[in-house]
Amino acid sequence: MKFTLKARRILVASAILASLTVASRVAAAGRLGSGEAWDAALSDAQAVASKRPGMSVLRVSGESMLPYFGEDAVIVIKKIDAARLRVGMIAVYVNRFGEKVAHRVIAKVGDGWEVKGFNNDRADSTVVNAGNLLGIVYATFASAGRSPSQFAALSRPAVETVYAAPAK
Repeated sequence: MKFTLKARRILVASAILASLTVASRVAAAGRLGSGEAWDAALSDAQAVASKRPGMSVLRVSGESMLPYFGEDAVIVIKKIDAARLRVGMIAVYVNRFGEKVAHRVIAKVGDGWEVKGFNNDRADSTVVNAGNLLGIVYATFASAGRSPSQFAALSRPAVETVYAAPAK
């Protein structure tokens, strides 16, 4: 059993390292106002998501999760059962305001999990549970760092947004 857990941790660490390497290459290739880096991030994320069922691609709005991901990053989320959540995972969930949020799991509370943005001073007011969990962040891809107005002006396929923002 310990070997299996160690093997899983090594695989997760390898996947994170690989996604950070790709993200840094995409970010280095990008130019503010150029669609190339965002197109590459989106294309790479869609390629990863297409390899396994239960994965989807979202665009990030906000900076509460920096340095892990920030404004206009592209993330791949993987559906999982809420019972499999653990401290340290990045959960994507729908908060009590109907917004999709990506924040780090910090503690087990009652029948759910408390989450918090890395740069937030307090935990979110919504507890993550089986009823509002969309999945966990499986991979992240950087973008060209456009402002929302520059992003909106681009002719891109519709990509749903998830917030990495102050706690509500």
